[in-house]
Amino acid sequence: MGNQVKFPGVSEELQKILDADMDNVEARRRAREAFKDIQLSIDHILFKVPHAGLKMEESYEVNSRGLEIFSKSWLPETRPKAVVCFCHGYGDTCTFLVEGIARKLASFGYGVVAMDYPGFGLSEGLHGYIPSFDKLIDDVIEHYSKAKEKPEFRNLPSFLFGESMGGAIALKVHQKQPNAWNGAVLVAPMCKIADNVVPSWLVTQILIGVAKFLPTQKLVPTQDLGELAVREAKKREHTAYNVISYKHKPRLQTALELLNATKEIERLLEKVSLPLLILHGMNDMVTDPSVSKALYERASSSDKKLFLYEDAYHSLLEGEPDEMILRVFGDIISWLDEHTIS
Repeated sequence: MGNQVKFPGVSEELQKILDADMDNVEARRRAREAFKDIQLSIDHILFKVPHAGLKMEESYEVNSRGLEIFSKSWLPETRPKAVVCFCHGYGDTCTFLVEGIARKLASFGYGVVAMDYPGFGLSEGLHGYIPSFDKLIDDVIEHYSKAKEKPEFRNLPSFLFGESMGGAIALKVHQKQPNAWNGAVLVAPMCKIADNVVPSWLVTQILIGVAKFLPTQKLVPTQDLGELAVREAKKREHTAYNVISYKHKPRLQTALELLNATKEIERLLEKVSLPLLILHGMNDMVTDPSVSKALYERASSSDKKLFLYEDAYHSLLEGEPDEMILRVFGDIISWLDEHTIS
């Protein structure tokens, strides 16, 4: 089944929609449509950003692989300083807390485009399933290359913005498009999955064997990432409101694709050549902050900056105390402004 969290004040009919099996995209789309007003009214600092003047647009577009991809854009009232292409994290969607991040960036004059990857959020595909990380990267490149050609974004500086797994995606996009971007903002990037989250070597070998026959099975043992990622207790409760996020055990093939992708990224840190802003919590128990430090030290880019936040967990922009979230945002906006305002 799907969400299985009982929300106070929610009708029986709505609860039934939220409890549905989210493997199918239609169930996810129904749940989001029915629940979005409740989601966006929670008491979270990201939803307190004034957004009355922003132009927001949602769309569905069939890509070259025949998959219907959900996308959303946020535009400031004046011509954007640059376009920021957002890459969300594992299991996530661009329709919940990403909404607040995008509004914040747009309120500072940036155009933002975000997409749900195939199998995540409101895009087509089996929920939480990544049959090929490489094809996922191609899907992201295809979508954002088209977005950058739209009249409102054409000829503007363009930046990748990746959170967690989205950080790994941003690095892989850069690897395939080394000269296409003006920079990347990486928030707790998944250059290496923390050792306490990865199954033991023996279990991993067994999973590799089983994945050949049962790639979509939800069998990979893991800890509760919500508990590990979010520092503030009240914001930990908010994670339940992300009703279309993938919350089950990782599917076998997905887990192997992520492990292989991070191993490849770790091997290729020296080839990262674009302007780089890396931000990581020192107490991150989901992705390894020491590898962000290694990325900063080994990347061939001459324009790079690293912020390590003491005591902070994985979800720097969603799960920290308000003052830390504002501090991280301040560092991001300052860096973007430095790279866009001549």
